[in-house]
Amino acid sequence: MMLNSMRTQDVLPTNLQDPLEILRWAGRGFPQGLVLASALGPQSIVALDLAVKAGLDLDVVLLDTGLLFDETLELATRLETRLGVSIQRLKPALTLDEQAEALGEDLWETDPAQCCEIRKVKPLANRLADASAWITGLRRTGSLVRAEVESVEWDAVHGLVKINPLAWWPRARVFEHLHSHNLPYNPLLDDGYASVGCRPCTSRVRPGEDERAGRWRGRGKTECGIHHRLAAAQPQEEAAQ
Repeated sequence: MMLNSMRTQDVLPTNLQDPLEILRWAGRGFPQGLVLASALGPQSIVALDLAVKAGLDLDVVLLDTGLLFDETLELATRLETRLGVSIQRLKPALTLDEQAEALGEDLWETDPAQCCEIRKVKPLANRLADASAWITGLRRTGSLVRAEVESVEWDAVHGLVKINPLAWWPRARVFEHLHSHNLPYNPLLDDGYASVGCRPCTSRVRPGEDERAGRWRGRGKTECGIHHRLAAAQPQEEAAQ
């Protein structure tokens, strides 16, 4: 049975906390059309590794904004070799030159929200239109904004079930998994960066800062918008047949 008729939190297995158990549930419920989308942060790499171990049939997409660090692009190639997967580079409709001509130079400085909308939010929304459900690396301890993330939840923005297998893992456990399984990760994480996104909007963090403090520093935001949560009531479950 496909599970996108299960649209309310009371029918989704939000009580699950073990990542492999969550991913196996996803594989049973969504045998086709699963998408794992990320910028190849450490938690997404762990989620991908576990998804491969769980035998999931899924597509992996990297939100390639045209502004990623070289280290991130090189990491994608390394992960393809290490995990035996193919990572689709999901690009925006506008090149950087086209964006500058239409909206001005350095849009990430003048209107970072619009820049994220063009280069990340819209491309992902278009890709998820063909998905049955999607997987992320979101964790509750990633930031205050993410503190209420559930292991499995209804994504009203995209009209899909959203699966967050590492929702209950702390950052330390993510890195423990990376190291113990000899998984490649972004070397910038060993150079003062706690979260890596686009070059113009990513900076090193200072001791004691939130792990996303280096994202869009001074721009009044810490999220790109792809994980926006609607406050409106969710649609009711259709009768299961």
